[in-house]
Amino acid sequence: MSSNRVAVVVGVGPGLGAAVSRRFAREGFSVGLVARTAATCEAVQREIEQDGGRALSAPADATDPASVAAAFARVKESLGPAEVLIYNASDFRVAGALELTPRELEASWKVNCLGGLLCAQAALPDMLERGRGTLLFTGATASLRGGPRFAALAVGKFGLRALAQSLARELGPRGIHVAHVIIDGLIDTPRVRAMVPGRGAATLLAPDALAETYFQLHAQPPSAWTHEIDVRPSVERF
Repeated sequence: MSSNRVAVVVGVGPGLGAAVSRRFAREGFSVGLVARTAATCEAVQREIEQDGGRALSAPADATDPASVAAAFARVKESLGPAEVLIYNASDFRVAGALELTPRELEASWKVNCLGGLLCAQAALPDMLERGRGTLLFTGATASLRGGPRFAALAVGKFGLRALAQSLARELGPRGIHVAHVIIDGLIDTPRVRAMVPGRGAATLLAPDALAETYFQLHAQPPSAWTHEIDVRPSVERF
């Protein structure tokens, strides 16, 4: 088992998840990459390894306890116990009050909220044994207000914010830094560019800039921990 510092990123994708993974890898972390599909993880793993870093693909369904446990066990066996967990998985769906089905709401809540608990439970035993660790949860504008046709996202993100608050109050005195990042705006990814063609770069959140925020949260000394931070482009209204 490696003695390297280990970060696990759940919800690895071509935008924020990949950028956070690369950022921690540049600091010498071995990175466990977790997403639903192996190909997504492996693409980021190749990027990290080409830059001289170390990463492991551990595809999993973040809403399934057994799948999560197996992925974290694989990361621990190959890289070591997690010092940092970034929960970045998200389910984004738009549906009106009469369109949203109970099954869709439940599925969205599982990804946006329940998965955060399952992954925290998988990482926490080793963190508590060492007396230190960092849990970072990705929130959204919908963490603070439910917009029209965004009930599914808001319910899950409200729940994730509540989970982060509860964990912070419980675990902070035991050396675990828990922080919630409210992303208020669209992240600059190819998918978003296709959705909103013509948007200038200044109106979108740069993934690498966001990743720096995540790393700096982890790097904070215990005498001055941030629990919640909101980030947005300078031109975004709020």
